[in-house]
Amino acid sequence: QNSMVLSAAIFITLIGLIIYLHFVKIDQESLLVIGSLGMKDVVINEAIHMQKVVYYLCILLQDPGDPQGVSEVVPLFQSSKPRLDCLIEVYKSCQEILEQRKTALQSS
Repeated sequence: QNSMVLSAAIFITLIGLIIYLHFVKIDQESLLVIGSLGMKDVVINEAIHMQKVVYYLCILLQDPGDPQGVSEVVPLFQSSKPRLDCLIEVYKSCQEILEQRKTALQSS
């Protein structure tokens, strides 16, 4: 019975974090503002920290001098450190927004 309560608590926390990240941390307006500054892509990166693999979401900024190059890598959620499955959900949403933006720019 305790494991069932613990599983439910983890599930509710995960759903809450996904909703929070989707609607509060990364919304379309803020992503489009960053995009107008020369955002090239959004990626999930990994690092090893104290014998643990840590995943983080990064924005790649386009190099003004080289259209194929990256001038800066900006990590997001530096203080919250969400789990990989949460980052994947946010990554998918970001890629959808970037695709919409790309389509809108091509049609105009």
